[in-house]
Amino acid sequence: MALSTKFKDFQIKVPEVSAAANQSECFADTQPTNQEIEQLVAQYGAPLMVLDCEAIRRQYHALKNALPNVTLHFALKPLPVAAVVRTLLAEGASFDLATSGEIDLVASEGVPSERTIHTHPIKRDSDIRDALAYGCTVFVVDNINELEKFIAYKDQAEILVRLSFRNTEAFADLSKKFGCSPETAIEIISYAQQLGIRIKGLSFHVGSQSPNPTKYVEAINACAKIILQVNELGLPALSTLDIGGGFPVPYSAEVLAIDVFCAPINVALAQLPETMQILAEPGRFIVASCVTSVASIMGQAVREGKTWYYLDDGIYGSFSGLVFDEAVYPIDSTKQGFTRFESVLAGPTCDSIDVVSESIMLPKLNNGDLIISRMMGAYTLATATDFNFFKRAEVVVLNEQVHGQELTG
Repeated sequence: MALSTKFKDFQIKVPEVSAAANQSECFADTQPTNQEIEQLVAQYGAPLMVLDCEAIRRQYHALKNALPNVTLHFALKPLPVAAVVRTLLAEGASFDLATSGEIDLVASEGVPSERTIHTHPIKRDSDIRDALAYGCTVFVVDNINELEKFIAYKDQAEILVRLSFRNTEAFADLSKKFGCSPETAIEIISYAQQLGIRIKGLSFHVGSQSPNPTKYVEAINACAKIILQVNELGLPALSTLDIGGGFPVPYSAEVLAIDVFCAPINVALAQLPETMQILAEPGRFIVASCVTSVASIMGQAVREGKTWYYLDDGIYGSFSGLVFDEAVYPIDSTKQGFTRFESVLAGPTCDSIDVVSESIMLPKLNNGDLIISRMMGAYTLATATDFNFFKRAEVVVLNEQVHGQELTG
């Protein structure tokens, strides 16, 4: 049975996940082959993070086509790499910033400031000043304390008020940490008028890896009521709604195809005033599939009947997402066609928690053999460390195009 959510007089049908096509096959279209990976390791060594810009372009346009009337602001935090910024800038994307470091990155790559928004709900005064100096003027708040920080900048800044919509189905329920109730939003908007601070609109984020679009529809419905209430109270009309990110990608399970996922979202958005500008903040969906991790075996031992393979990358490096993220990365060896045995993959550090997989079926491997992990573009390289002085994996960029010229390596 399909889920449904009422929005005004419309009945919006939300397809079940079981009706989805598995996107893993299309995600594999541009991933480097084992032979190509071996050639890259011969040239650069290991560990590597192979970043394919064609996968970024594909994912960006897939979401753009699925949300045709939405301006996509790529959220830098999953993969803040210059090649990603350059690729998306060339495709016409906008950008979602949260820190002064991210401002420095997009500024260094020539991103026009008018194509950026600053969405961290909690900011230092220096964060506001750095953003304004760059030319980014749209900010997010979710409480009175944060609003009052903009008194000194009321002639420069525009504000989006972030709403909280709890989502226990999402992997990361971001509304637990950020966002306010509809009642508080009205209080913030009313107080902002007294302070002379311009409220541009509303924003929300239903959480990372949201399994179906129901929460988006519910959040849009609630925001529509706030927009009407603002008008009824005689407050300045709101012009913008930011629907956040959270669009799911398949790691080890099926997810809805993105056009199917976004269909009810588009229906809900169509009920808003025609003049309403709609923004989104996709991150993981754009970059998850664009990186392939390559690690080599630096040693091995047999423990309790299992072979332990020790990699030159691990939990404190590119696999950091295994600690706190939902991702279950597709991991395999470049060796194919051999009998497989239950094995353990461990990272290189001297910490006992540095284990990538406690149970994985692998052929008998030798020192120097390669382990390949796909779908590793989001929250991996971005959260890697140099713990134990093991260096982070080197990034190799494929299929980057600048002024029509393809750059490889």
